[in-house]
Amino acid sequence: MGILRLLLPLLLLLLPPGLREYFSPAINPVPEQDGSSSAAAPAPGGGVVLHPMVLVPGLTCSELEVRLTDAYRPTLPHCGAMKGKGWFGLWANCSDIPAHHYVPCFMEQMSLVYDPAAGDYRNLPGVETRVRNFGSSRGFQRNPEHTDWCFEILRKELERIGYRDGDTLFGATYDLRHAPPVPGQSSEVFTRYFRQLTRLIEDASRRNQGRKAILFGHSFGGTVALEFVRSTPMAWRDRHIKHLVLVAPLPAGGFVKTVQYFASGSDLLFVPGVDPLTLTLRPMWRTFESAIVNFPAPAVFGRKPLVITKDRNYSAHDMEDFLAATGYGAAVEPFRRRVVPKMGYFQAPMVPTTCLNGVGIETPEQLVYWDGDFDADPETVNGDGDEDINLASMLAFDEQMRQQPEQNKLFKTIKLHGAKHGTIVTEDWALKRVVQEILEANRI
Repeated sequence: MGILRLLLPLLLLLLPPGLREYFSPAINPVPEQDGSSSAAAPAPGGGVVLHPMVLVPGLTCSELEVRLTDAYRPTLPHCGAMKGKGWFGLWANCSDIPAHHYVPCFMEQMSLVYDPAAGDYRNLPGVETRVRNFGSSRGFQRNPEHTDWCFEILRKELERIGYRDGDTLFGATYDLRHAPPVPGQSSEVFTRYFRQLTRLIEDASRRNQGRKAILFGHSFGGTVALEFVRSTPMAWRDRHIKHLVLVAPLPAGGFVKTVQYFASGSDLLFVPGVDPLTLTLRPMWRTFESAIVNFPAPAVFGRKPLVITKDRNYSAHDMEDFLAATGYGAAVEPFRRRVVPKMGYFQAPMVPTTCLNGVGIETPEQLVYWDGDFDADPETVNGDGDEDINLASMLAFDEQMRQQPEQNKLFKTIKLHGAKHGTIVTEDWALKRVVQEILEANRI
């Protein structure tokens, strides 16, 4: 053992600089924030081989292109100027939207329509959309106001430890307006996306000597990654999925802040020059399936009032009435047919899974619209969570994973005190813990 201790520093020097930093306990140690002991780090010089990894980003990080056909009937004449002229950026360089007076056109062409006959969401007639840059870890949306969003910092950290775009590191962008289905539901968009993701993972494995892939998802991307794995045959998972890493995934149990977004408008879709407080983008946001898919579930939130007005309170059991009260009754049927079944469905992914969540941050638990004015920002009653997701939802997800004995053996949950939902993959100390778990997933 004495000789080994002498050799370890020398072996450490053989590693690339990025790996050397993460494997050395003497350099930039990460404070234990979750009250538990950390997983053992790979042994220095232990010959860690990086498995291919696919990044599934948060809700607003995927770019969309649109093509307008002759079937498109714009409500404003200039919105049809691009008819018949091929593909152009819709949700891409959003800084150009106000400059070209395109905000009303952007809203119209981004909006979805629920098709009750098909039980699925569609674009407006004559509007065709596609996702840009699928496959590349460098192909995520770049917000000029928030350049660290959308895995920019994480990607650089991964490249420091040896990952390379198109070789061992990939990205799986998706249509942010839709939500992945559960068994028995149709989704033309996600059926196509899951086929693409299957091929991407298989190709990544082939180019890396058959090594299994690590699938990494943040926020809504965690939901997408989880539902993708659960949609695949067990034999395929065993062959191709090394590890599922979920960072602040949006749980099926829902969270209260998404109700606030639906009622009072969301600032998630950042468009320069458009003040979210003006509610300009709210009509468009309310047409998205992703706007309602994470409403609070009765099994998690029970009968506790979540929305409070002087005339009526709304619990998780009353969300259909709440949707109607906001003035957008068109969401009631898709909520009943698509969202409620998701709340009651759970299947363990049955692959090694690590879930990291932030806790200890004030997070809305109740919304008070005392005068019933859903155009105004509510007063909030806060509890524990990561600023967006309630702790109760996180714990419910953990419990569901543990109830399946075989999954419980493959499940690790980490709570990082002080990590916020949006910055858990950007703030230095939290990001370092995330990267350590990625390295651990490679090693196991």
